[in-house]
Amino acid sequence: MSMEGGCTCRHVRYRLTGRPLIVHACHCTWCQRETGTVHAVNAMYEAERVEHLAAEPDIIDTPSASGKGQKIARCPVCKVAVWSNYPGSGPAVRFVRVGTMDDPSQCPPDVHIFTSTKQPWVTLPPGAKVFAEFYDINAVWSEEAKERRRIMRERMKKT
Repeated sequence: MSMEGGCTCRHVRYRLTGRPLIVHACHCTWCQRETGTVHAVNAMYEAERVEHLAAEPDIIDTPSASGKGQKIARCPVCKVAVWSNYPGSGPAVRFVRVGTMDDPSQCPPDVHIFTSTKQPWVTLPPGAKVFAEFYDINAVWSEEAKERRRIMRERMKKT
């Protein structure tokens, strides 16, 4: 399986290989402010599964709620954010903005996180996996995703 996406002006384009590790709908107030909407929807992919098809994005160091910052990849022309890298996983994992995919319907949220600060008028689907804050990866991720994570972490130790 592969999916493509990019920014609004199509200057930055990418191809995603395989399914994401997981898709987060983050309802934290930081994501609300940063995106200008009620939550961010990010598909987590290993960096090597994100292939550049067109121009490279600008990498912008941005403050974060943790104080550790994040790096946001933005189109140098239209400034749309296409993915982020967070300090916990560094450059190894890209949190791809689902809304930048050509067909975002392929990546609905697997989990809703930081719902303790979601807007009260946001209604979550019945049966959704919902967490007031974060969650235990071992209890939530699929076996395949956990194995991919293990392999990625082993590679990171070698570099």
